[in-house]
Amino acid sequence: MKVFTITVHGLISLNQKDKNMQEFNEYVKSIETYIMFQIKQEATRLAPELTAKNRTPIALAMGAPVAPPPEFVYNKLTEALKIPQIHTYSSPKGESFYLEAIAKRMKNRFGVNLDPNTEIFSLIGSKEGIANFIRALINPTTVEADKDIILVPDPGYASYTQMIKTNGGISYGIPLNKNNNYMPDMYQIWEQLEKDGYNPSKVKAMMINYPSNPLGATCTKDYLKHVVDFCKEKQIWLMSDAAYCDLYFNESDKPHSILEIEGAKDVAVEFFSFSKPYSMTGFRLGWICGNKDAVGTFGRLKSTIDTGLFKVLQKCAADVLNSKEGDDYIADSNKGFKKKQEIVINGFRELGWEIKDEDIPRATFYIWLPISSRYKTSKDFTDDLLRKSGIVVVPGSGFGKNGEGFFRLSAVATDEQLKEVIDRMKTDGFYF
Repeated sequence: MKVFTITVHGLISLNQKDKNMQEFNEYVKSIETYIMFQIKQEATRLAPELTAKNRTPIALAMGAPVAPPPEFVYNKLTEALKIPQIHTYSSPKGESFYLEAIAKRMKNRFGVNLDPNTEIFSLIGSKEGIANFIRALINPTTVEADKDIILVPDPGYASYTQMIKTNGGISYGIPLNKNNNYMPDMYQIWEQLEKDGYNPSKVKAMMINYPSNPLGATCTKDYLKHVVDFCKEKQIWLMSDAAYCDLYFNESDKPHSILEIEGAKDVAVEFFSFSKPYSMTGFRLGWICGNKDAVGTFGRLKSTIDTGLFKVLQKCAADVLNSKEGDDYIADSNKGFKKKQEIVINGFRELGWEIKDEDIPRATFYIWLPISSRYKTSKDFTDDLLRKSGIVVVPGSGFGKNGEGFFRLSAVATDEQLKEVIDRMKTDGFYF
């Protein structure tokens, strides 16, 4: 128990141990700081030293676009501020204009019909929504054999496993690699789960994330049908994280919604965000949609813990969703991300990385590469890259056990900064 050093109305003395103070729960105490924040803290700590040797940190770790949102958004934001009573509490579900705009977007973009009254609910960004949906699914227990299980991509978004862990569940990795074309046979995964000694009756849900963070991998519509059929047969929920669905480079690779698949609404919910397509990361806006019973249950939980999004933000988000300005912004951004990808890929090829054309991501701004052959672990490589060259990337081990031996680079910096990354690596001897 820690020693208190603050007096509260004379009830607690300096340096007095309060034996009545209770500990935080075991799940929360066991989690680590989110890996992106760990990396950012270390880069900040080293920044003065690196700057002194002309190696000011270049941030390529977080998946956060650096370009400003559409000017259209700022204009609509200013207009919305003048609407009478716009400052008042919002419904946790979302204002009707926001939900109706989402329904229209889902119809226009994916051909999916949604009832804004029962099949859509607002989110404070998709990360919050996924965390709360997991919270609604898992029955917390400290008995290992009784813990609920959720299947997650491995490598996958680092927060999935921590979200599950802090709610008292178990995450079981779905291996994603070149051998299975990042689209594994889920029936084989299920068989392996049983061989590993897990109780299949404890599996509550499966998570998919296409386009993928950290891989940039996409999947076919046929594969989406495969996972829908699998989840229906196993009677588990299907959670689709579609945060990157609008970040793609060719119309032939245009990502699909899980809700396009016949019967998906029986088992699936999907999470969307304004952060990536519109560079609205700090706005914290998103939505969940799909199975009405799941959305409704989720909504009852969420309604007890927050009071909804600022209506001004909902208004400008609703306006941009189905606007020409919004669509043009996404198209222009994707051209820019493609150019950045080419700068990075060409640069690493010059550094000795063998990168086949078929292995280059066709979506997202992520680039997933093997570490230099001179290093034993991904963390050794990324730590050295930061300390010597001020290049901030993420070790693959941070995305699951199948990520070891790789690293993730977010091509979100300026073109000039990306070229500087390659120049620094050449100068500092970071060849494959």
